[in-house]
Amino acid sequence: MADTAQGGALARTHEGRPGLPRGRSRLPAPAVRAAQRRRLLRAAIAAVAESGYHAVTVAGIVRRARVSRAAFYEHFDDKDDCFLTATAEGWQLLTGQVVAAARAMPDDAPAEDTLRAGVRAFLRFLAAEPAFARVFYVDMPSAGPAAAGRVHAAGEQYAGINRRWHERARIRNPDWPRVPVEAYTALAGGTIQLVRSYVRDDRTGDLPGLEDTLVSLHLAVLAGRPWDADQRGRPGKRKTATRRSRRA
Repeated sequence: MADTAQGGALARTHEGRPGLPRGRSRLPAPAVRAAQRRRLLRAAIAAVAESGYHAVTVAGIVRRARVSRAAFYEHFDDKDDCFLTATAEGWQLLTGQVVAAARAMPDDAPAEDTLRAGVRAFLRFLAAEPAFARVFYVDMPSAGPAAAGRVHAAGEQYAGINRRWHERARIRNPDWPRVPVEAYTALAGGTIQLVRSYVRDDRTGDLPGLEDTLVSLHLAVLAGRPWDADQRGRPGKRKTATRRSRRA
């Protein structure tokens, strides 16, 4: 299981630490509620990463969060509600970093550089948040229909991001092939399965090493690039300037 002491910011709990201040030094009510919610979400990630979804209880979450059981039910209906909210917010942070990394690229950057920036941000986020990575890719699929549906929706979102990038890239790279919509879904599924295998084997910290592999895989399918094994997993480069890709 993940070491939640080093599980990342999304799993940083207050177990064994003081609760929220009371009395004269207490925080304003809105700040208290925000702090309680944040603590509960992090505690849910930490607890599930350590023990597995089905072994976690509301009592275990509030103990880690150092808030009362009554406070828990002021924020969430039950364990499922807390868990789904925590994972949804984690995924939103992840996709936000991926999109921001791609948008930060210069307008004239090659399309594959933009792809690489997004892939790099995706893998580095997960490596920095091993507890969230375990929860999302290992525990979520078996945590009930709603959780499994969230994983499926995440895959569809990943496929949609790829599709939009590819459609823009083809405007400047008309030699790139058209692909059926299922190709984007297949790439998303392959990426998810590869990431899951690393996380399940406690190799989450090694995920950034998959950057070349994932970029090469996407370019092989979406740009028709040959996979050049002599270039450390990077796809073969075009031989002429007129066939070099440009960012859409």
